[in-house]
Amino acid sequence: MAAHSDSWDAMMAAVQAFHDKHDLRNRGGEELSYRVALMAEELGEISSCVTKGKSKDSLSEELADLLILVMGTDIAAGLDLRRAFWDKMDALMRRDARLVGGRVRVSEFRDVD
Repeated sequence: MAAHSDSWDAMMAAVQAFHDKHDLRNRGGEELSYRVALMAEELGEISSCVTKGKSKDSLSEELADLLILVMGTDIAAGLDLRRAFWDKMDALMRRDARLVGGRVRVSEFRDVD
């Protein structure tokens, strides 16, 4: 395995290079509804790994596929996912947790007693 920087900027540059290599912007690969379908497909593959007891390596690979798609969607939509991540983490850290159906749930719990 080659050594790579794990900084956000380096990871985003790698995803951008992939988009550029395959000209995704001009070939439909950055169309948002298409990207959502690809992410749904990856979630299905992640689910399969978990429900069928596949290896951690298989699960890790599928999660990496989803992460790359999410990062690519950041590029395609012209977002700032790094900022959005920290904004959301700040909001999540202010939320309460409750047990729902025996499992922890962190939410705003709107319209819930």
